[in-house]
Amino acid sequence: MSQSIALVDDDRNILTSVSIALEAEGFSVETYVDGADALRGLSQKPVDLAVLDIKMPRMDGMELLGKIREKSAVPVIFLTSKDDEIDEVLGLRMGADDYIKKPFSQRLLIERIRALLRRRELDTSTGPDGTAEEVIRRGELIMDPGRHQCSWKGKPVNLTVTEFLLLKSLATRPGHVKNRDQLIDAAYGEHIYVDDRTIDSHVKRLRKKFRAVDNEFSEIETLYGVGYRYQESAAGAN
Repeated sequence: MSQSIALVDDDRNILTSVSIALEAEGFSVETYVDGADALRGLSQKPVDLAVLDIKMPRMDGMELLGKIREKSAVPVIFLTSKDDEIDEVLGLRMGADDYIKKPFSQRLLIERIRALLRRRELDTSTGPDGTAEEVIRRGELIMDPGRHQCSWKGKPVNLTVTEFLLLKSLATRPGHVKNRDQLIDAAYGEHIYVDDRTIDSHVKRLRKKFRAVDNEFSEIETLYGVGYRYQESAAGAN
């Protein structure tokens, strides 16, 4: 069964050309001209990944992403205008997995889509040796890669694919520092370029989600100029 993509953009030329390109690659595509239509459509017909334009009438991409993240961790790629750096950062903090600047190469978009879907499959199926990945337990943190589930102190924490992979990379080796390049490789793979700010935004989003459950959460530490590490509290370490 083909994987399904939601394409949301008020530019009908983009909807037509990109949907044709995606369908030629074997994807099933649902197109929407604004966020409000997309929200209704996605609630009735969930997809495997969504590509959202930021600036749209009625409901923009930011608002749509916020509503999607209330119920779903589906991978999301933002389409942003060339100078919308603030929007990029806000989008990542809100839970987008990636962004691409307009005008963009359709081939690049397809590569990013395949990379995200591939990461999601790897994250929710098996480990490197083909066996099911074991549940990760680090004190109050429990991560189940097979079900893409995460909890802290028994309460669920809804993470995007990128956030889950970043946290898994850190929590797998608590106390060990991971620099931004290592985290980029863990979350995006070796052949996708993103800048350091992207990782910083995802880490901030991770902390925000955990502090919504426990405002004392401080396990993800920043080592300025070096990177990040997951540091278990003495009371919660296994």
